[in-house]
Amino acid sequence: MVFDITSYGAIPDGITNNSAAIQKAIDECSVNGGRVVIPAGRFLSGSIRLRSNVDLHLESGAELISSVNQDDMIDFSKDFEDDNEDTGWEGGCFIFAAHEQNVSITGYGKIDGQGRMSFYDDDSDSGYGECPLAIKGFRPRMSFLEDIDNLTISDVTFYDAAYWTVHMAGCKNVLIENIRILNNDRAPNNDGIDPDSCKNVIIRGCIIEGGDDSVVLKATGPMSRKYGDCENIVISDCIMKSRSCALKIGTETHGNIHHVILADCILKDCNRGFGIWSRDGGEIHDITIHNIQGNTRRYSNCTTRDTGIHIWWGKGDPVYISATKREGVDRVPGRIYNIGLENLQLISEGMIVIAGEEYSRIQNVSIKNSRIVYKKQSPHDVTFIDEMPSARGCYHHIPGYAYIRCADDVDIDFDKCFEIDESMGEVFITEVFEE
Repeated sequence: MVFDITSYGAIPDGITNNSAAIQKAIDECSVNGGRVVIPAGRFLSGSIRLRSNVDLHLESGAELISSVNQDDMIDFSKDFEDDNEDTGWEGGCFIFAAHEQNVSITGYGKIDGQGRMSFYDDDSDSGYGECPLAIKGFRPRMSFLEDIDNLTISDVTFYDAAYWTVHMAGCKNVLIENIRILNNDRAPNNDGIDPDSCKNVIIRGCIIEGGDDSVVLKATGPMSRKYGDCENIVISDCIMKSRSCALKIGTETHGNIHHVILADCILKDCNRGFGIWSRDGGEIHDITIHNIQGNTRRYSNCTTRDTGIHIWWGKGDPVYISATKREGVDRVPGRIYNIGLENLQLISEGMIVIAGEEYSRIQNVSIKNSRIVYKKQSPHDVTFIDEMPSARGCYHHIPGYAYIRCADDVDIDFDKCFEIDESMGEVFITEVFEE
């Protein structure tokens, strides 16, 4: 069964709000199952709710454009409770689904989040045009998909998200393949793919570009309480470009995150390669990363006259593992253990950071059969360690191979794995701290 949205009155002029026509097609399609087709043309819409047994299919030349009017958005989080303000649940979402099964988004068309309408270009960056843009208005997620069993997203291009692009919460049996996420590389919070307390997820063959993390695994408070661990995640054959992390785990870690594989990917100009943040009590363990090529580098921050300081997290670190308390929050982070990295071929501007605390030591980390070349790639100061968000914050430190604190059973062959280019100047080799 095929349900063409133009048969329900949708108008491809890029101006008319077509949410009623699209929703009617989805609702009728869900009765017996089938495909809702968005044909070539520019279709503006407010929030749409996907239902079971529906394939939302964007044909070549189709553009599904998100409204930027808050009144047009579903407020999916109005009943959530979360003590972590960094999660940012406000704003609603464009594409929504909850407690459904057999849902798919497919085709070679484009979904446009119109994130450009939420930012303005400040006039006082550092001179390099790299600092984060300031936020001026309403920012909905491009999608929020909760508790979907058998979710498939393939081939579609997601363009210019204002906030998180593909946020899956409590989903299971997920396949995301061959999609393109092309977001503004100076816009904050436009994460690519966010599996939040999800199970059995495969992400492969994707191109992900943006200002925030490319793929970030989370266990937020509301979702981990409802759906438990984030586990069994495989990410492979992707190209990731980010002014934050290529693969990030955390910072929201109210539940456990474990059994994750990242393999056969290329990183392009990322601020961090791989980052693990434990902050909220959940354990992070059994993470494997192998066969990765690319580079990590620094980006500029700035202070603007009207809106204060705008910063990127990260200092060009190839690997960053952190277990420490949030600032002003007396909550002990969970353990991080069994982290294995192998066959990394990276050019990096920052150092490896493995930084635990006596109350939350990091255990059993290995980096093997790798080559990391420390090389200056930007005009920015690299003499920092960044542990934000935490009470430690960001502080000056001489660069080098690795900074290791409160960690046990760290196995790194520094003689074989690392090389310092003369462009880095004077550096230490490795520092190990017990505090």
